[in-house]
Amino acid sequence: MTADPKFAADSNPEVAGGNEIAAGWLGSWRSGGKSLGREFDPRGNALNACRLAMATGVILYHSWLLTGRHLSFAPAHQLLRDVWVDGFFAISGFLITWSWFRHPRLRDYFVARGLRILPGLWFCLIVTAFVIAPIGVAVQGGSASKLLLSRAPFEYVLGNSAVMLTEQGIGGTPSGIPVPGVWNGSLWTLIWEVLCYIAVAVFGVVTLLRRRWFIPALLALTLLWSARLPAWSVFADLAEMQKSMDPDTAVLFVQAIVARFAVMFLAGAFIYQVRNVIPARWSLVALCVVVVLAASLLPNYRVLAAIPLAYAVIVTGALIHNKRLQLRTDLSYGVYVYAWPIQQLLVICGLAVLNPVVFAMVATIVTVPLAAVSWFVVEKPATSLKTRIGKRGRASADASGEGSDALSTEHGPSSAPQSVLPETETRR
Repeated sequence: MTADPKFAADSNPEVAGGNEIAAGWLGSWRSGGKSLGREFDPRGNALNACRLAMATGVILYHSWLLTGRHLSFAPAHQLLRDVWVDGFFAISGFLITWSWFRHPRLRDYFVARGLRILPGLWFCLIVTAFVIAPIGVAVQGGSASKLLLSRAPFEYVLGNSAVMLTEQGIGGTPSGIPVPGVWNGSLWTLIWEVLCYIAVAVFGVVTLLRRRWFIPALLALTLLWSARLPAWSVFADLAEMQKSMDPDTAVLFVQAIVARFAVMFLAGAFIYQVRNVIPARWSLVALCVVVVLAASLLPNYRVLAAIPLAYAVIVTGALIHNKRLQLRTDLSYGVYVYAWPIQQLLVICGLAVLNPVVFAMVATIVTVPLAAVSWFVVEKPATSLKTRIGKRGRASADASGEGSDALSTEHGPSSAPQSVLPETETRR
């Protein structure tokens, strides 16, 4: 039997993510407004607009970094550097956890995630290696044909095609700019997004996600771990200045990355778990924004602001009912993955002298058309393929009797549009 997709996961308290225990904690909040679970419409929300805004925020921060500038005010530097990608991971935690509970089949789950990330990534790598980098070489007076006929573009594409960023430059390019040797520094977050997807599947298969205490307990532990580590800013500054790290520092660096993204992903998952008991109100969004701004005074703002940030971005997406902002196209992934190489090319062309805000505006204007091409030519067709494969998989499972399994969906296929179902959010 098919249930309303908006409330389908709520029919089973365990699968819904522990709403009974959440009600015990937060039930008093519900007076005076709808809960997030009732306010959020999977077929009409502004999360795509929120993700696009966050991808544009990444462009803004990189406009300081890639033009050789530095924000001297530490709280502003921390927020401008981190809050956009952290918001992406929070939305991912909310939507990917929801996706697993509604369709907990490994094959469908990983096919959907792979088709959302990989085709767009591969297209971006090809465009960067065979179009953007040669243009940059030609602008600097080098031989574009020599670069194209070398092994370097192929090594760049193949080396990075499995999501792990292993090739930063292409034949020694880019060079002579504030951040040399790096054609796409944004792609490093994708592997951590994928690892979060894998963690959801693992915890789902072993049924830990169905335990009401699991997500809150894991979030609390990762927050404690994050608080005990050196501040992320220490490692981010080393990485941005391309300084080498000794082995002990490198180990702490990896731990800081894991803690950062785990905290934000779990914060989004926690918002999903308590969605039916927390109210969705603009006043609370404003309060959460204030908390995030105040927490930026700390070395690690996520210790206090992870959940408020997750609430702010997710509830904002739920509360915006303007049809123009309920985007059916998701350009955020394309903007995220193309912006850095476009910004590097603009720096090569001499635009680094512009004010960073103006530089960000120019970069956004140039990047959005590329993101649109990526969406309509690559990502949207891949999404359609994902939908067809998912339908065939569910039909085969139902025919073979797998639908009776405790972990299989019993609510029918989602009627939510693909643009608002769980996608990669890095984007990250």
